[in-house]
Amino acid sequence: NFEYFAEDPLLAGKTAGAMVRGIQKNGVSACPKHFACNNQETNREYNDSQVSQRALREIYLKGFEIVVKEADPWCIMSSYNIVNGHRTSENRELLEDILRGEWNYQGMVTTDWWTSGEHYKEVKAGNDIKMACGFPESLLRAKEAGVLTREEMEICAKRILGLILKID
Repeated sequence: NFEYFAEDPLLAGKTAGAMVRGIQKNGVSACPKHFACNNQETNREYNDSQVSQRALREIYLKGFEIVVKEADPWCIMSSYNIVNGHRTSENRELLEDILRGEWNYQGMVTTDWWTSGEHYKEVKAGNDIKMACGFPESLLRAKEAGVLTREEMEICAKRILGLILKID
């Protein structure tokens, strides 16, 4: 695939890790993408990648795990697609449980540009910023409706500000 280093997760993770370290040592954020299972460009916003937990962890997530643990990227971009019935940008299991919980990722997560995910669901899942501009009015409506809390928005804001403070 034209956007990826290799189909081999070890090679992709090691190569991406070296690139992230090189970029970030200059005070610039690297942003590995597309987390995760972005296997096609055609219709990728609606493609549902059906994948077992074993294949997910051993193949599709392994390169990201390596780059997170070895290079500590300041930002990661979620993908457009759906994984096992859930949009990656709204997938708390991927973004919070695995990425931040298991791998101890401390950086910011951004959506891909103009993703089809519902903004408040992305915030709840751990996607800190919606590219290109987000929909702040929808977040306020979700807060008023009681489906999103101020605390959830503050967690995302803190991670966004943390990234800004790292950049030279």
